[in-house]
This record gives sequence, structure tokens and C-alpha cells, in this order.
Amino acid sequence: MKEINIARAIVRKRKEKGLTQEELASHIGVSVQAVSKWETEQSYPDIVLLPQLAAFFNISLDELMGYQPQMTKPDIAKLYCRLYEDFSNKPFDEVIAECRGVIKKYFSCFPLVLQMGDLLLVASGMTADKEKATALIAEAKELFVRVKSESDNAELMKSAVYMEACCASALSDYNGVIELLENTVEVWSASEALLSTAYRMTGRNTEAETVLQVGIYQNIVSALGLLSSYVMLGNDDAEKFDEIVERTLSLSEAFDVKKIFPSLLVNFSGAAAHGYLLKQNTEKSLDFLEQYAELITGNLLPQLREDSFFNLVDDKLDEYGVSDIVTPAEVLKKGAADTILNNPTFSALSDNPRYQAIVKRLKSLA
Repeated sequence: MKEINIARAIVRKRKEKGLTQEELASHIGVSVQAVSKWETEQSYPDIVLLPQLAAFFNISLDELMGYQPQMTKPDIAKLYCRLYEDFSNKPFDEVIAECRGVIKKYFSCFPLVLQMGDLLLVASGMTADKEKATALIAEAKELFVRVKSESDNAELMKSAVYMEACCASALSDYNGVIELLENTVEVWSASEALLSTAYRMTGRNTEAETVLQVGIYQNIVSALGLLSSYVMLGNDDAEKFDEIVERTLSLSEAFDVKKIFPSLLVNFSGAAAHGYLLKQNTEKSLDFLEQYAELITGNLLPQLREDSFFNLVDDKLDEYGVSDIVTPAEVLKKGAADTILNNPTFSALSDNPRYQAIVKRLKSLA
């Protein structure tokens, strides 16, 4: 996180223009001693001079002050993870106060604001105080609305709408969820195929292949997410439930998802385990719980470089706008463990040795 540093900017820009301190002082209308004090951090320029200095150097006020109100995605992920862990080690209100301080400091860094809103929403589930939880959800919603309204990044705006809908769901406002999302579901687009053809026809075969790989990859990610939800929906129909599970497994095996992107199977494994237990198929439920535990105690990061089919995708994910909600692996693991350990349905397996072994593995993360 970078702080204000006017001195460094003035020295750098003055030297770029080939000016002496005397020449800069003459142009701005101050003494040489004033410029010297600015550059040695003994004092700052008067606030009324800042626009004049920025205009003279042809830079923004932010650049003049050496202040960058943006954070990189890796820095945001590290901050998110650290604050999430702080909820386990520090007073709840203290961590919330730090979150608010970060939001205030980086008010216009919309990727960060989106993540902080997500963290506040997660934190709302960590307190037993219902009034406090509701207030945090409302606070998170305000952040998502601001990102949606003020950001000029289409992917961020889309993510903000989704997260706003998550807030509505957390408040049991299901009509609000419908209002936010029912017109955002996109029909299949042939843009990847068309763009790939254009690349191929102009001799850019690598770009043609990359576009198709990225499109296939993104649709597999989307399909597995939808199938995980469909498994839960199919709980009342045993035959349909089995069919959804088998087709999901076939898709994941065909593209070696367990190896190249294991986190995609976490929700599916948990939903399948839950569904089979409700159908009193204990063995299959335990099979999927064991897969669930294996996944979240292993490496959840994508391993696309190891896959010959998606050999061009890894370096293009950010460029093609893949997910603006960053969930660090450590946070995902702990949350996934808690999902099973705190699910009362699985208490029916508490005396089963296989389940006891699973619980032991999960508690190492929780």
C-alpha cells in the first residue's frame, strides 16, 4: 500500500524536464528554498499550488502526490486472507473497524471494494448478534451498489450485481434476488467461434485456438457450478438425482477437472454427499464426503499448465475477465470444512468410523 510522497514525484518530474530548482521555483512563483524543502520532505507545497504543479508536469494530482488508490489482485487476495484469519485471532469489532479503514483509504479501488464487501458479508455469518449481522449485510450491499453504479468495468459491475443478490438472499429477500438476476442470465453466445474463425482466416492460428480454449474452459466452469446447484434441486427425485450425479462425474472426468481445477468439484461433492444421505445411501454419501475432504485438504489452485488440452488458457484468464471475486485458497478450505462440520444432517453419521476419519481431516482446517 503506497502512501503520499510528493517529494519523490517533484524531484523525478523536475529532472525529466531538465530544470533546476531555481527554474521550477521561478515558474511556480515560490522561492528556491521552498522547492528545496519540498524535495527534501521538510515541508509540502501549499494546497493551492498542487493543481499548478500537476498541470506544469502534465500529471494527475494522484501521481504528483505519489499516491496510488489502487491495489493489485494479488495484494487484494493477501489482504482479504489476512483479514479473514484475523477474525479468528482478534476481537470481531476490531477487525471490522480495520476493514472499514481499508475501504475508506482505497475508496475508488473498486476491485478492493468488491472484496471488502464480500468479506463483510462473510463476517455477518460469524456473529451471533442478529442485529449486527443484518447491519453488516446492509453495509456490504451499499458497497456492491456503489461498485455497480460507479465502476466502468463491465465484469466488476456484473460481479457486484451478483453479490448484491447474495445480500438479498442472506436477508431472505428472494423477490429481490429475482429482480436483480432474472434478466442477467445470458443466452449462449457464438462470439468465441466467430472470433476464432476471424483469427484463423487472418493467419493468427494461436489466437484462434486460445479463444476457443478459454471459451470451453469458462463454460465448463459455469456448467459445473450449475450442476452442483442442480444436484441439490434433484434431491426429491432419486432417478433424476442419480442422472445428474453421473453426468457431472462424466463431464469432470472427460476434462480431468479433479486435476486441473479441483475446487470446482468441492460444492458438487458436498451436495452429492448430502443428497445421498437424505436417500439413506450411507456408503455413497461417505464416498463423496471422502472426496470432499481429499479435495479441500489438497491443492485447490488450478493446474492448467499441466493439462495438454488447455495449454493456452493459463496466461489468458485475467485478460479474458475471469472472476473478479477472489477467494484465497486458505479461506475457501476453512469455509468448506465448516460447511460439513456444521451441517446437522451429517450428525447421523457421527458413530461411523469412516465419517470420524473425515471429520478429523476437516478439523485440521477449521
